[in-house]
Amino acid sequence: MTINHDLTLDNFINLLKPSNYDIVVRTVTMAVCVSVCSAVMGFPIAYYMARYAKGTTKAFFYLAIMLPMWTSYIVKAYAWTLLLSNDGVLLWLIDYLGLRGEFAQLLMQPYIGGNTFSTSHLGRFLVFTYIWLPFMILPIQASLERLPTSVLNASADLGAKPFQTFRYVILPLSIPGIVAGSIFTFCLTLGDYIIPQLVGPPGLFLGNMVYVQQGAIGNMPMAAAFTLIPIVLIFIYLRIAKRLGAFDAL
Repeated sequence: MTINHDLTLDNFINLLKPSNYDIVVRTVTMAVCVSVCSAVMGFPIAYYMARYAKGTTKAFFYLAIMLPMWTSYIVKAYAWTLLLSNDGVLLWLIDYLGLRGEFAQLLMQPYIGGNTFSTSHLGRFLVFTYIWLPFMILPIQASLERLPTSVLNASADLGAKPFQTFRYVILPLSIPGIVAGSIFTFCLTLGDYIIPQLVGPPGLFLGNMVYVQQGAIGNMPMAAAFTLIPIVLIFIYLRIAKRLGAFDAL
């Protein structure tokens, strides 16, 4: 294949091909799903830490959240490949509970013509969520810590029930923290290339495609075109996050 190094828009036009467009959609969809799931899972933990945990209990939560962040990212990714392997703990547990037919297919998918299994997109999603979840919890917890107690007391004095206070006071005021956490989860998932390479079925992500085009093929112009996609998406996302006050929650 002849690589044209002249200034041209051909590489950007090639991004619209179905194979390349599928890579963009797959990556962005995974980044959005990981961010949403991290927010749903992280908010209750952050809320408990900010409103109820005291002393040693809060210290325990901080330690439990921070410890995984001190572990090597690659070590955690490889550990999940073992957990999700054919002889891994998760499949063993699924077999032990007798749920292989119903649940295992969500985490594992068979190779064509064989009895071996590879991790599904759901398994890859679990790994992303596990690794980036602490980056969501801490900004939400920080934003909830800054909520004035007087605001919550005023809501109660005006007759609002606890659920109404949460829905109309706490949740709107915690939006900057949620968006701040999503900056990490969305951007880190968008540019990651190690987890898609180690975990999950065949199918390139943006980070893998940049690596392949630059390293294996040596097509630097096409690699640059793919690199521009996460740059533009992250720029737009950061602009939206700034408008929502996310930078104040960091």
